[in-house]
Amino acid sequence: MKVYLYFIGKPRDTHSNALAAEFLKRTSRYMACEMREIVPARFDLFTRHPTARKVFLDPAGKPMDSGAFSALIGKAELEARDLVFLIGGHDGLPPEWKPRADLLLSLSAMTMPHELARAVLAEQIYRALTILRGHPYPR
Repeated sequence: MKVYLYFIGKPRDTHSNALAAEFLKRTSRYMACEMREIVPARFDLFTRHPTARKVFLDPAGKPMDSGAFSALIGKAELEARDLVFLIGGHDGLPPEWKPRADLLLSLSAMTMPHELARAVLAEQIYRALTILRGHPYPR
């Protein structure tokens, strides 16, 4: 299993970028993970990851607490399915991609810069894996 964290838009905030990278580095202790910018017109997410569970971040998506989020990751791990997370850019998600998501997930009802959303999501992925492994981090 591998976790992919894709985002649309240039990562400009060096502090948020460093925080997201640090949590993905920690996550790599538990499973392979990759984070990168994509341009929807030049990247076919659905052909590249046909069997992966696709979770797209959207303000109108389903809110989850850390326990439910760790259960989502645990289920994908049991099914040996890759997880693809997508964070939209300034204009949100590509309209033609949104209905094809397996799950629309809301990190918060508040709007935040996509760089900060990446850092929050990367931390939650790490937190979920530590919950699943019984690590003391999530106390």
